[in-house]
Amino acid sequence: MAKIKPAKGAPYARILGVGGYRPTRVVPNEVILERIDSSDEWIRSRSGIETRHWAGPEETVAAMAIEASGKAIADAGIDAAQIGAVIVSTVSHFAQTPAVATQIADKLGTDKAAAFDISAGCAGFGYGLTLAKGMVVEGSAEYVLVIGVERLSDLTDLDDRTTAFLFGDGAGAVVVGPSQEPAIGPTVWGSEGDKAETIKQTIPWDRYRVDDVSRLPLDEHGSIKFPAITQEGQAVFRWAVFEMAKVAQQALDAAGVSPEELDVFIPHQANVRIIDSMVKTLKLPEHVTVARDIRTTGNTSAASIPLAMERLLATGEAKSGDTALIIGFGAGLVYAATVVTLP
Repeated sequence: MAKIKPAKGAPYARILGVGGYRPTRVVPNEVILERIDSSDEWIRSRSGIETRHWAGPEETVAAMAIEASGKAIADAGIDAAQIGAVIVSTVSHFAQTPAVATQIADKLGTDKAAAFDISAGCAGFGYGLTLAKGMVVEGSAEYVLVIGVERLSDLTDLDDRTTAFLFGDGAGAVVVGPSQEPAIGPTVWGSEGDKAETIKQTIPWDRYRVDDVSRLPLDEHGSIKFPAITQEGQAVFRWAVFEMAKVAQQALDAAGVSPEELDVFIPHQANVRIIDSMVKTLKLPEHVTVARDIRTTGNTSAASIPLAMERLLATGEAKSGDTALIIGFGAGLVYAATVVTLP
């Protein structure tokens, strides 16, 4: 029997660089209110959102990801040709195949890097980060590019009062590479598929595979209705506040980090009330910097954590070497939490 030679990777992995891209168009709540019966005060009090970014025709999923990735690669101080794998988390790239990651890898100038997409909703960045860490330590890639990118404006029902104000567009990326000391903690992740109906796409794609156009779903104006993301707000809120705080604590415990030793908390930017409730439940000290990027970026799903990370570092609210707890949670329902050292 042949003896398989063991892989040789790095002893540990770390985030070496981060980059973000927000579309040029800034959309205030007043634009959302043109289609729903609500108020700016209600939107701010329920979600914390004041503005969000919506992508224009040229700001495709690939284009935004390439912009964010270029910044992350430069921040890491490496060349694109050194990237051994590209992982893209997205739910808003509408071509079933090929993976948009392959296009991104080519346009960035990687040397035929492995490239694939994953679909893990708002936990997608944490899933991608975990896969990247494994690649670096196992030795299948020295540097891995992890991208979270969404054009959720394409999946927003502007007439749905419960979700019309939530979603934004953008891309965030990090480069994961070798480290001589632990800088990405154990991941606490999982899924609760029995709650899958709480966040979902309203209309499955196969509904559009019909011979008779009149059988397609129509809106109140008689136009063909495009799928959108819908959610049961209260059920998601309760799950995120109570269950995800437990997961976050488990990630701290797994990393051997106490709340007092934490510098930064970067949760998925779903709702300011969820974020504030988690801070309270975790009993985070006042010195911990908390990301609340949702106020001006909205909920960008898989892109929200790297975008929030990039902004905290750019504004000086967080600094290189800080210890940060990150947690993503959303459609599936899926979740992923870990403790990292900021680049």
